[in-house]
Amino acid sequence: MNRLDWMALDEAGQRAALARPAQSRAETLRNGVEQIVARVRTDGDAALREFSARFDRCTLDAFEVGDAEFGEAEARLAPALKAAIEEAAGRIEAFHRAAAPQPVALDTASGVRVERVLRPIRRVGLYVPAGSAPLPSTALMLGVPARIAGCAEVVLCSPARADGHCDEAVLYAARITGVHRVFKLGGAQAIAAMAYGTASVPKCDKLFGPGNAWVTEAKLQVSSDPEGAAIDMPAGPSEVLVIADEAANPAFVAADLLSQAEHGPDSQVILLSPSPALLDAVAAEVARQCAALPRAHIAEQALAQSRLIAVASLAQAVEVSNRYAPEHLILQVADPRALLPAIESAGSVFLGAWTPESVGDYCSGSNHVLPTYGYARSYSGVSVASFQKQITVQEVSADGLRTIGPCTATLAAAEQLEAHRRAVTLRLAALEDAA
Repeated sequence: MNRLDWMALDEAGQRAALARPAQSRAETLRNGVEQIVARVRTDGDAALREFSARFDRCTLDAFEVGDAEFGEAEARLAPALKAAIEEAAGRIEAFHRAAAPQPVALDTASGVRVERVLRPIRRVGLYVPAGSAPLPSTALMLGVPARIAGCAEVVLCSPARADGHCDEAVLYAARITGVHRVFKLGGAQAIAAMAYGTASVPKCDKLFGPGNAWVTEAKLQVSSDPEGAAIDMPAGPSEVLVIADEAANPAFVAADLLSQAEHGPDSQVILLSPSPALLDAVAAEVARQCAALPRAHIAEQALAQSRLIAVASLAQAVEVSNRYAPEHLILQVADPRALLPAIESAGSVFLGAWTPESVGDYCSGSNHVLPTYGYARSYSGVSVASFQKQITVQEVSADGLRTIGPCTATLAAAEQLEAHRRAVTLRLAALEDAA
């Protein structure tokens, strides 16, 4: 990890220190995704078979997972893993139900009723990565809120292994959360298939889930096309920023950094601390712990583009963090709640020494599908609300129109929208004549 002193950097240096490795949408990436999306739109299932053979190294006669494959997957899973998946699903459901939006009805004036009603998005597409490692937890994080929201059809895509089967734990998680259909498809081609539809894969209204740079680019492209699909957010390679003080445990900090670095070579981890001794100790711990990891070769690539940054104070650390807007923010300081009010931009925050980011990834109950690339400045993580539409309703009585009609007419006249004004004044005149 590169060691930097924030106070010694000029503005350009600070921007470079916080630059994400995969943030630039390189021309080759953009063009490559455009070609994949175009092929899927034109050739449908034939293109999906070609891309599955090329990228996933498997030949698929049928893309959809059938009942027999679901049954075989459940039978092969260890009881302890099934129990853990069910336990995590229960906590995720409890939190998401409690945090779900509620209908609202309010009289904003006498005779003027304004309401908000909730409707589920009819058909949603979930993407569960399985590149360097399958992620059954993502199936839980997407499937549970989709079920709570009441989506009529929930479609899930996840890459097949070389043997033509999806990961057993992913299938089990999809089944227990009520996902309706699962397809053995990955990458930008899966996003294109769910956005535009093929003979096998239904067209979805909104797409959800994280992925690599290709998946993220595909989501951005289909969401900018009126004929494509909406998306939850740009959720790409994982990242974490840790703020630690001199009292933090270097082994804990290093473990949290490595837990994100092992996700993929394009992940990024950053440590901010006012303690030079802590930065030195963490650097040594990262090297020691990384050497023992099964995915050390992946973590090392991520660490090469990560940072250890000295700051003047915890207050400055918070300023730098808000500028970076991390997907995950860990506050390993003596009084983490004292910093929380100043946190403006983060996907999810983890308070204190006993709250590793891993619990949020799996089973604390919060959602781990979070904005990356700095989009935490304007996006929130996935929730039940992500799978719903909020529709406002208003009903005005005759007396209510007498009350708010003049206000409406005045504002319409100020905007020189005469038809708007007359839609009110004609009614007010009718009420006056009937009086």
